[in-house]
Amino acid sequence: MADCPTLAQRCRSVDMLIVDVDGVLTAGGIVYGDTGFELKSFHVRDGSGLKLWQLAGKQAAVITGRQSPVVKRRADELGISLVYEGREDKLTAFREVLTECGLGAQQACYMGDDIPDLPVLRHCGLPVAVADACAGAIAEAQYVTRARGGAGAVREVVELILRCQGHWHAPMDRYRNQTLDRAWGSR
Repeated sequence: MADCPTLAQRCRSVDMLIVDVDGVLTAGGIVYGDTGFELKSFHVRDGSGLKLWQLAGKQAAVITGRQSPVVKRRADELGISLVYEGREDKLTAFREVLTECGLGAQQACYMGDDIPDLPVLRHCGLPVAVADACAGAIAEAQYVTRARGGAGAVREVVELILRCQGHWHAPMDRYRNQTLDRAWGSR
């Protein structure tokens, strides 16, 4: 029987973070307006975590079973160009992401919360379930976040992986080392 990699070993191999939307980037609620528009609420720290992830030279993608202009807008704000919407077969979308980026499954972390996420959780290098995920997703996960979906879970995972890889301080130093003079230019 082959040795199972530890959480730290799995984290060290990750170059791609792929997240579900409803229940991971959001708390899972969907609000429809009278005129048919859709509202979703995203946590700011998840967004800053994804930006820190990219500052560290890593790639990010979104795979969701639903389609919503709000998802594309949020991905654009975060600089994420790999957005796979309306993809009920998330495993096929996962393979497409890996092919497009030239990565192997072991280099990908996938964050999910529900039954449609199970196939990807079973095949990625670091399967993660959010704290309020369904029992099946939690059973497949190598790591279960302390934060609930839409409440900083993505940021938690970004920090975990970057710390394991020794890359957490580089993007943080960019902010720590800012001075008033540098932020304002040479006034």
